[in-house]
Amino acid sequence: MIRIRFTRDRGGMLSGFYVRGHAQFAESGKDIVCAAVSSAVYMAANTVTEVLGLSPAISERDGKLSLSLSEKEAPAAQAVLQGLRLHLQALYTQYPDYITME
Repeated sequence: MIRIRFTRDRGGMLSGFYVRGHAQFAESGKDIVCAAVSSAVYMAANTVTEVLGLSPAISERDGKLSLSLSEKEAPAAQAVLQGLRLHLQALYTQYPDYITME
């Protein structure tokens, strides 16, 4: 199961996300749920760092990725984080047995 959690700053603004786990929808290399989630998360992280030029704290390990923005930087990344949240919610709706969102 892929577990997804978005974080918010004290003002309620999205400030990051934490994604962990494997969908186990299909065998490794053919798992479309894992591929869809991974692609979306990496696109968001790369957009935040490379396009917007922000410097979030990022942690990446096997099956885990987290991104956390400071309160100062979070406003600049709202469109990206909101878009990611909407995309992942749509995937959750399609594959509720393989994804959970907190």
